[in-house]
Parts: sequence; C-alpha cells; structure tokens
Amino acid sequence: MNIYCMRFSISKTLILMSFTILALSTYGQKYYNLEFDAKIYDSQTLSFEGKSFSVRAYENIVYVSNPVDTTYQKMNIYIPEEYFAGKKINGYSAQSAPIFFPNKVGGYMPAKPASTKNNPTGGGDQRQNAVLFALSKGCIVASAGARGRTLKDESGIYTGKAPAGIVDLKAAIRYLRYNDKNMPGDASKIISNGTSAGGAMSTLLGATGNHADFEPFLKAIGAANTMDDIFAVSAYCPITNLDNADMAYEWQFFGVNTYRKGGPMQSISQGTLELSSEQIAVSKKLKELFPAYVNSLKLEDKKGTILTLDNNGNGTFKEWIKSYVVASAQKALDADVDLSSFVFLTVTNGKVIQIDFDAYVKYMQRQKTPPAFDALDLSGPETNLFGSATKNNQHFTQFGAAHSTTEATSADALAVKMMNPMNYIGDINSKTSKYWRIRHGTKDKDTGLAISVILATLLENKGFDVNVELPWERPHSGDYDLHELFAWIDLICK
Repeated sequence: MNIYCMRFSISKTLILMSFTILALSTYGQKYYNLEFDAKIYDSQTLSFEGKSFSVRAYENIVYVSNPVDTTYQKMNIYIPEEYFAGKKINGYSAQSAPIFFPNKVGGYMPAKPASTKNNPTGGGDQRQNAVLFALSKGCIVASAGARGRTLKDESGIYTGKAPAGIVDLKAAIRYLRYNDKNMPGDASKIISNGTSAGGAMSTLLGATGNHADFEPFLKAIGAANTMDDIFAVSAYCPITNLDNADMAYEWQFFGVNTYRKGGPMQSISQGTLELSSEQIAVSKKLKELFPAYVNSLKLEDKKGTILTLDNNGNGTFKEWIKSYVVASAQKALDADVDLSSFVFLTVTNGKVIQIDFDAYVKYMQRQKTPPAFDALDLSGPETNLFGSATKNNQHFTQFGAAHSTTEATSADALAVKMMNPMNYIGDINSKTSKYWRIRHGTKDKDTGLAISVILATLLENKGFDVNVELPWERPHSGDYDLHELFAWIDLICK
C-alpha cells in the first residue's frame, strides 16, 4: 500500500470513529421509528398567488433512528389535501407527484427545515416562497434540517463538521425512499433545491447517490437501509469544489487589488479595502496553479473543442466562460434590458458579440481576499467546516497547509473528497442524477464563475441533462425565478 492510500485509510478510520462515538453519545440513546405515520398531522390552509389550498403538515419528523442532534436532524413534510381525496393537481396524482426537497443550508451552518408557518402568505424570504410555490403546483414538499460546522455537544465535541451535513440530507432522502409506499408522492422523482452552501449540498445529493463512501456514516446515525440517489438537482450559486475554488477565484480576480466584503457572512459593509502585498503575491501563486487543474479535467465544449488554459490563464476555457456571460447579456437584451451602460460589452445590431473580460471582472469587484476559502490564518468558514470532532478549524488544500500563517493541521482526505461532487460525477459506483439546473448570477462573486461552469460542463460531458445559465446582473441569491424553475420541473417530470 502506498503512503497516500495508507493516509486515506487512516483518515477514513478516524472519521468513522468520530461518527461512531457521536452516535453512541447521550444524544443517540433514544431510538426513533422510521415508519411514516400518515395519521399524525396538522391541517393547514395556505394562500399563494391568490390561490388557497389545504395541506397536511407532518412536521418535526426525526429521520434517523439514532440521531446526534434532534434539533436539526428532522424533516417537515407537506402534502396537498386533494391527494387524499383522489384528485389531481397540475396533472399530478398522489402516485405521480414529484417530491420537492429544499434545504435552508447557508454558509455550511446548521439549518432547520423549511416551514410553511414561517411565511404562509408568500412574502419576505424567497426560499420560503419555493415551499408554497411547490405545493401550489402539486408537488409534495419535504424539507430536512442538517447539522452544520458550528455545532457542539454538551461535552464540547464538534458534531457538525464535514461530512455531517451531507450525510444528514442523504439520510432524509433515505427516509423518503423507505416510506415511498406509505405516503403520497413518487420517491423516484425527488428534486433537491438549495442556494450557496445549500446549492453545494444539492449538487452533492445529485452526484453521490448510493456511493459506498457514505454508507458507514449513514449506518452510524441509523439511516434507513435503502437508496439515496435523487432524480434531479436545482442548485443556485453553489459554493462547491472547495479544494479548487481558491485557484478559480484568483484566476478570475487576479489584478483586482481592491475589494468590498459582502455576502451572507457580512452584515456590515466595510467599504473599499486594499489587498496587501502579501495577499497579491498569494493571488498570483493561486492563479498560476489554476491552468493545470483545468487542463487535467479534459473538458469539452458543445463542439468537442478541448477546454484548456495556457500558463498565462488564457485559452479556450476562458472563451467558454466568456460565452456564458455573453449569452446572459444577450438574453437580457432580448428582454429589452438597457445594456448601454455596460461599456465592457460590444453590441452590434441587437447582438452582443464580445466582452472585455478583464473590464467586466473589475466592474464586478472583488469580494474575498486570497485565499478566498482556505484562509491561511484559518479564519474562513470553510476551514471551520473541515475541522474535526476536536479541532474547530483545519486547512483542506495543499496550498493552505503549505502557506499557513498559524499553527494548523489538515483535514482528513476522505472528508474533503466527500464534500466535492466533482469526485463522484460519472463514477460507476455512484448513481448521478439525470437532470440538473444550475444558476450563477453574472454579478455573483462569492465564488468564481468557473466553478459552476466546470460543474455543468463535466455533467454535460458525462451525458447528463444540464440546464445552466448565468442570469444577468444577479448577485449571490436563490429562488428568484420560481416560475421558470417549476416549469423545468414539470418538463422533466411529466
């Protein structure tokens, strides 16, 4: 056995030991029945877009038999009342209705399941609108909570580090599949939905179906003994491919030496700040590493052209990224959006024919300092995600470990692997979802544009059905095009 394999084996053993210890803790002493009971529910009357309808609400269902944290390892299920009367909604019956599976994960933090009670009229939080929208369109809605990176138990052990969150969501999928015959809805047509880190979780669900890497972790928390693959993925601005995201970010933003912090983790703007000389040097090093990663993927565009970058970061891959931004601008122009102020675009006779990519990136503005994710001082939320049962933060890239500015350890290799869908797409041991819908706004700088495009391109190259767009001027956000989302769901489900 070579050294890498030995380290990987030891890594797997250590993570499994942590999960087993947690599963045998005081949290897990009560056994929970995994049988869905259709008789225990509350009736709710909801209103959405002028339509009133009734649902049966099955809330706070613990979806594993041996939970670590019942505050988060629970699920809310909502079923339109009409299905219990043998009626159809939007062409769906109780047997054929797809199951919409939204998560509320943000920043890889612990998340509770979505609830109709939080937003019964469809106002405010757009993520809550998706629940009501789905029900109005005849979907069953099942929303699961999941553990996240900040959780501790009473003894001070961290219980939500990677891969806990995705393990929980897969366990919830297994609960739905296990109870498919006991409840309305078609568990072979589960569509996940999430935004940001939740979008990443959605992609992981779609990429890792039934893979053996997750089996021991699922058994440790008492997940149902069945499948966890899903039918389709909806992912808004997924913060994913974390172990390569630093390079992608600096390939895009290198040379932009001012930044404005923002996004879901920043409640107060600090104005425009300057990168230090040390940060600029780090940016340059990371940018120079990105071409080798891109070239190793051997991706192809729709014409079969190999997507590559030269040592300066230019090439067919860069043109591929630009083509998505141009397509986005063209769609906006066709919808009568005035593009005259965007001087980085060349528009001729109603056609967007070119983009000055460097000027466009300067217009976007940098948001994060290098490295954007594996912070060298361990201050980033992602280093917190990759901590262990006893260590709050760890590096998860070779670059981060090699250039660390503080005393630090590195995350387990298996945990890093399990959080990256790129490692599983097309794997013969994984059942990858057939249908994918990916959205990443052209003004979203929480991660590089390349991350979502790489994900979509790999999926397309592997033969999966991918609907991907970079919506014009859209910042980091999700659930902003629900009519289009559910039209897509109808298209793939009917």
